[in-house]
Amino acid sequence: MRIGVLSRNGTLYSTRRLMEAGRRRGHTMLLIDTLGVVVEMGQDGRDSNLKRVSTQAAVGGLAYPHVQLPRVDAIVPRIGASITTYGLAVVRQFEVAGVITIASSLGIGSSRDKLHSLQLMSQAGLPVPKTAVLAQPHLYFSAVRSVGGPPVIIKLNRSTQGRGVILAPNYRTVEAVLSRLRRLKQLVLAQEFVAEAEGSDTRVIVVGGRCVAAMQRTASVGEYRSNLHRGGTAVAVPIDPEISHLACRAAQVHQLDVAGVDIIQSHRGPLVLEVNSSPGLEGIEQATQIDVASAIIEQLERKAGR
Repeated sequence: MRIGVLSRNGTLYSTRRLMEAGRRRGHTMLLIDTLGVVVEMGQDGRDSNLKRVSTQAAVGGLAYPHVQLPRVDAIVPRIGASITTYGLAVVRQFEVAGVITIASSLGIGSSRDKLHSLQLMSQAGLPVPKTAVLAQPHLYFSAVRSVGGPPVIIKLNRSTQGRGVILAPNYRTVEAVLSRLRRLKQLVLAQEFVAEAEGSDTRVIVVGGRCVAAMQRTASVGEYRSNLHRGGTAVAVPIDPEISHLACRAAQVHQLDVAGVDIIQSHRGPLVLEVNSSPGLEGIEQATQIDVASAIIEQLERKAGR
């Protein structure tokens, strides 16, 4: 197959591993700069259907503008949070053209919107942390009280790698944090702080409806976020049947073939914290020594009937 990897940076670990894994399995791999893709629609007099899709095709690390998109059979979107809106438009354009994608635009969009993601999981009966939406200033403190009061996690609706996530130990800090976050003109969520998790969570990688790898991440001293980008550490853990079921269901309700699912332990059992449609591969592969990149390419092959 001809497989395009949508990525802004070909030197990133995850991008390199996907390119390598695809080549090892005999595929032609193309690195495509997501922002270089020109989304075009409408009739041009020659074709009553979709106009051509153009791109900057990144070849050997160099971007050549205004090159017509090479024919691809499938894509692996690696859409960064900062370009989510345009990235979704690009993925939709590939979908309209009949190209197989490991992550649908619908799945990427629903997982990036934390409120929508939590609503999907709650409606599906999955256990999630108590969460309230902070929409109007006069409702902020009642929202915080509804999730158990301080200490409380305040987070932006769209954030990744622990950015835009703040632990507020008291109402004074809540007020100061909210005052700062309001300027960003984003929805803000108040979420219960699960102290018994002790700064640890389990990251599970789901590929094609099965858990292929799992690691326990632990926050560094003085930090409450377990993200590896925040200095957290990771060790491989066996895939617990209950955790596996929750992770697979979370990926399923988001309609994602590939997902990184974060689960924390609470006094009332495991809670699904977050679902990531473009999970980083470096931490999980190094911690578990499992070839997750190849599992992703194999899933594309299954979708293509190869």
